[in-house]
Amino acid sequence: MKRKIIAFDLDGTLAESKSALTDEMAEILNELLVHFQVCVISGGKFEQFEKQLLSNLKADPIKLEALHLMPTCGTRYYRYEVLDSKWNKVYSEDFSEEDKKEIIEALNDGLDELDMREAKPWGELIEDRGSQVTLSTLGQEAPVAEKEAWDPDNEKKKKLRDYISEKIPKFEVRTGGTTSIDVTKLGIDKAYGMEKLMEILKVTKEEILFFGDRLQEGGNDYPVKAMGIDALEVSEWQHTAIALRAILATISN
Repeated sequence: MKRKIIAFDLDGTLAESKSALTDEMAEILNELLVHFQVCVISGGKFEQFEKQLLSNLKADPIKLEALHLMPTCGTRYYRYEVLDSKWNKVYSEDFSEEDKKEIIEALNDGLDELDMREAKPWGELIEDRGSQVTLSTLGQEAPVAEKEAWDPDNEKKKKLRDYISEKIPKFEVRTGGTTSIDVTKLGIDKAYGMEKLMEILKVTKEEILFFGDRLQEGGNDYPVKAMGIDALEVSEWQHTAIALRAILATISN
């Protein structure tokens, strides 16, 4: 069956962690938008999408109508409105203030009880993203090299996730990026975002191809694979670029 949507994680898939798209990837995505609906779903908030994805994409406004943005692991969804020249929020699964307080307390408990609190973090450890609360163990602005060295086998992160999950079982707790834990409402993850997109665009799972760097069980991309969408695992944006150039080459031939 012909693919209609190509969907992506952001960090580690389209760009380095919290870094802007390269010119090469921007060029590829611009061409991809001519042929496919394109979705980017990631744990970052919308402002992070603006900084990493949109700032260097430089796509024609008409092309942006084919781009679907799902920040905070699909708990929010934005589409571009050409007439208004802006991104409009389609939905947002926000927490109540009481929920946020309970989640933040559990995240802090996890850091302290497991002795994982960084003495000199790079920025804030916990970020309220409205529909998601994210803990970054080294801080929101930690250098990529420091993050990659912190937990190379993912064991620290899994231990922290399991502890926090037991403290707040009524919420969804997942490992996110290299050093992060994401908390959303129960049952809301990247699979939820894909289900919403399928419903809105009236497509089937077979018409979607997904790229992610954390497709192993427990990773924040895994729910997309588990729901039956064809998924390709990459470890860096360069691998994604190679695969996309191959896809585009089959179209032009």
